[in-house]
Amino acid sequence: MKLLVPVKRVVDYNVKVRVKADNTGVETANVKMSMNPFDEIAVEEAVRLKEKGVATEIIAVSAGPAAAQEQIRTALAMGADRGILVEHDGVLEPIAVAKILKAIVEKEGPALVILGKQAIDDDMNATGQMLAALLGWPQGTFASKVEVSGEEALVTREVDGGLETVRLALPAIVTADLRLNEPRYASLPNIMKARKKPIEVVKPADLGVDPAPRLSVLRVEEPAKRQAGAKVGSVQELVAKLRNEAKVI
Repeated sequence: MKLLVPVKRVVDYNVKVRVKADNTGVETANVKMSMNPFDEIAVEEAVRLKEKGVATEIIAVSAGPAAAQEQIRTALAMGADRGILVEHDGVLEPIAVAKILKAIVEKEGPALVILGKQAIDDDMNATGQMLAALLGWPQGTFASKVEVSGEEALVTREVDGGLETVRLALPAIVTADLRLNEPRYASLPNIMKARKKPIEVVKPADLGVDPAPRLSVLRVEEPAKRQAGAKVGSVQELVAKLRNEAKVI
C-alpha cells in the first residue's frame, strides 16, 4: 500500500507573527519556517502504519517555494521514502492545492492520503475535504485514531458531541487532528539518510493545474489590543458597567 502525505511550509508555531509594514500580509522574511504541526502528525501516522506493515511506501509532497524542500526533508528524516515538490512562488489557495494533489494522486495511485486537518497560517481546514470531493473518495476528518485493515480504514474522529467512528472503503482521505499521535524527533542518522532520498520537482503547469488565486487580500491588520480589566465592588456596579459602558445588556 502506498501512502501520500502532503506537508506545508508555515511560520514556526513558536514565532510571534508580525504584519508587514505595508499591511499586505504576514512578515516571512528572516522568519523561522517549519512544517505545519498537523502535517507533522500526519507524517508520523503514515510512518507508524508503515512500521506495522500496512504500508510499503510513503510519499511526502509539498506545494510552494523551492525552500519547501526543507520541510520535505524533515518528512523524509521522519521516515518518508521520497518527496515531490510542486514549485510555485505565488499564493496557493486550498482549491489550487487540492487540484495539485488530485493530479499527484492520479499519477502515484496511493491507497490513503493523510494530511493535517488545517494549516496554522490560514486555518482554512478545507484542502482535505476539497481533495475528497474532487476525487470522489470517502473522507475521515479530524481523526484521533486510524486503523487500516485490508481494504478498509476505521477512523475515530473528534466531533462536538465526543467521538465518532466511521468505516471508509479504500482509497480514502484522512485529516489528522491534534490527538492522533505525538510526532517523533528525527535522529541524526535519519537526517543524514534523508539527504540522499529523492525529491522530484515539478511545476503546477506540468500537472495541468492553474494555481491563480481567486481571492485578493485587501488589508491585513493585527488584532486590536485588549483593554485592562477592572474590579467592581458589587453585583449592582457590575450590572451598571455592563449596561452603561459595555452596552451589552
